[in-house]
Amino acid sequence: MRSVYGNGDHPRCPAPFNLAAYALSFADTTPNKPALIMVNSESVTETWSYGALRNAVLSTAYGFLKKGLCPRDRILLRLGNTVEFPIAYLAAIAVDLVPVPISSQLTEREIAAVISTIQPKAILTSGETESPVQTNAVRISHEELKEMQKEPLADFVFGDPNRLAFIVFTSGTSAHPHAVMHAHRAIWARQMMVRDWYQLSASDRLLHAGAFNWTFTLGTGLLDPWAIGATALVPEANSSLDSIPYLLEKYDVSLFAAAPGVYRSILKNMSKLNAPSLRHGLCAGEKLQPSVSKAWKQATGTKIYEAFGMTECSTFISHNPRLNCAENTVGKPQTGRSVAILPIEGGDQPVGLGEIGIISIATNDSGMMLGYLEGSKSGADVYRGNWFLTGDIGKMESDGTITYLGRNDDMMNAGGFRVSPIEVEAVLLTHHDVLSVAVSQIEVKNDVTIIAAFFLAKCDLKEDELKIFASTRLARYKQPRAYFQLESLPYGPNGKLLRRNLKQLLGPSNDQA
Repeated sequence: MRSVYGNGDHPRCPAPFNLAAYALSFADTTPNKPALIMVNSESVTETWSYGALRNAVLSTAYGFLKKGLCPRDRILLRLGNTVEFPIAYLAAIAVDLVPVPISSQLTEREIAAVISTIQPKAILTSGETESPVQTNAVRISHEELKEMQKEPLADFVFGDPNRLAFIVFTSGTSAHPHAVMHAHRAIWARQMMVRDWYQLSASDRLLHAGAFNWTFTLGTGLLDPWAIGATALVPEANSSLDSIPYLLEKYDVSLFAAAPGVYRSILKNMSKLNAPSLRHGLCAGEKLQPSVSKAWKQATGTKIYEAFGMTECSTFISHNPRLNCAENTVGKPQTGRSVAILPIEGGDQPVGLGEIGIISIATNDSGMMLGYLEGSKSGADVYRGNWFLTGDIGKMESDGTITYLGRNDDMMNAGGFRVSPIEVEAVLLTHHDVLSVAVSQIEVKNDVTIIAAFFLAKCDLKEDELKIFASTRLARYKQPRAYFQLESLPYGPNGKLLRRNLKQLLGPSNDQA
């Protein structure tokens, strides 16, 4: 039996089509229902109904056209976490402009690289995100965006669902982020995750803890709730993660979405949360540690359902309340997807069940990217036959459940054996004093590498104690040779563990071989 699951039979996107019109279609039937609520621990700061939101989107679209922007022109969105971000994003898509959302935290050098890659015709900025990078692009300020909401309404532009809608950059699991082009049909494909991950309905109130520029927030936090007629809640700019438990209780949140790092941060200071309306949590972005999932269940009485995906195709493997998958898996391919495990060494025929390989998805998936922007990355190394390779390692069981073992470039080599950092971390986290852990292969001398564990603990833990603990639970070649107790682990702005930064925490010389 081969490691392949699903038949990729999700209905094709209808034509003509417009992503923004689809996302805001409930403005016709429920114009006065809250679509977006910006909240903080003190009060509601802004509430946008479906009707008001669609009008703001179409008025802003008119403003863009008035600036002389033309279809397929690229617009760089470098805004803070305000409602003008999603309004501008959908406004561009509404009239066939191409938004490119990026983080407001990027440095001048990083912004210069982005501008060089996408050659934007306009750059949207707020006061705190202004940049001295020189470009001929039209500058549109945050205040101008607000004024555009007074303009007449533009019309949605409908067309081929396969045409370019937006560009997003990969989130940094590689050294150089790549520009990924997505079609209007991308939102149509998200119906599969609405059904087989969120269990989302029009009555839900979904709170997302991420920033608007992250595709996880734009999709899961905004577009998916709007496309089904639900209400999205987002903490206002500069809100602390410490306020999340209060928001869950005060605003009758039924679904909560965040990266695993956010859940860890919340649970660090709280063992009990009062969230009476919460059905379950959702997480993506990196592997959810079982200890975090267990602690959340104890604190709230609800489960966290994990999903696996990538910038090139969003999430396509997930847990949901109907499945009974083991905690160490990332769930099953969503209904309508076709997923396989391909050999690491090469070839387009899936490996056997239970064998380790590269998690791959069919290239004809309706959520698959159009490709990488020219000059950003060659796609030659990510396609094999009819499959797209994610670069992530895993294995599949006979019922389709998939165990995630880490990035291919994070996999460690010990005496010729491939070792997953995820597997080693899961074992070390069962130690009663270990709070968090990251495992990586580090070079300690020229051409000499070892497996090392970087950890946070409740007390001062001796290396010998952890070595003895690992020796009874891991094969010899999987056991870390060195342990480093830290005050914190390196995470990116969206809560992803930055494994490549671990060695930097040790300083210039650490001979542990």
